[in-house]
Amino acid sequence: MDGAGLAGRQLDAIREVTGLAERAGVAVWLRGGWAMDFHLGEVTRPHVDVDWYCWRRDANALAALLGGHGWRPDPRMPADTQLDLLRGDVELSFAYLDRDADGRVVVGAGPWAGTPLPDRMLDAEPGRIGPLSAPIIGVAAQIEFKEMFPVWMPARPRRAKDAADLARLRSSVPDPRGR
Repeated sequence: MDGAGLAGRQLDAIREVTGLAERAGVAVWLRGGWAMDFHLGEVTRPHVDVDWYCWRRDANALAALLGGHGWRPDPRMPADTQLDLLRGDVELSFAYLDRDADGRVVVGAGPWAGTPLPDRMLDAEPGRIGPLSAPIIGVAAQIEFKEMFPVWMPARPRRAKDAADLARLRSSVPDPRGR
């Protein structure tokens, strides 16, 4: 894959976000296609954006931190449900996490706020592409999200890229549930 194209700029953004967040003590995790690629150790396909998770309580600090490096809010997206930032042709999307009264990780905002997320989702080892390492959500959660998306959102049927991603993820682990 051409390192000078969009994928290269997205990888540079991942490097920047992970470095800035780590130095600021803000936890972030890749999700979606880039989480899969970092789990697999290679760029497998083009990506429209870079999807992340962050704690809801850290969203304002993260927005200010990245804003100081040229990232601007996406005016099309409400920041109260997730943090979407743009710089040039690179898009970052941070979905919010929270914890419920029992300490479980839950959706942090939006219409599904409070919905429990998969157990141990945040316990995965960092993924890697070449020398670049990044925190990722666990493979079992990646598989569950790809499997369940069409069930949770019936108006959006499974896309061909999601079926291909599921096949890649399932073949990467001995237990197809990713455990």
